[in-house]
Amino acid sequence: MAENTQLAAINALTEEEQKLRQKEADGSATDADRQRVAQIEVELDQCWDLLRQRRARREFDLDPDFASERPAPTVENYEN
Repeated sequence: MAENTQLAAINALTEEEQKLRQKEADGSATDADRQRVAQIEVELDQCWDLLRQRRARREFDLDPDFASERPAPTVENYEN
């Protein structure tokens, strides 16, 4: 996935998350909305991880197309 496509996906997910969080703030969020927010958080982490991988590969003169999306448990359980 090209960097522009990756950034577009991140932007779309961020917009959706903001709309759902506004529903939470308004008190009109459903359980499905809250579940979707949790899912979006994971998807965003995966998108950012893939983007960082691609940029790192490019920085070290490696093909960024060999970067791959890692499973949610891997991305969510990084040590800080």
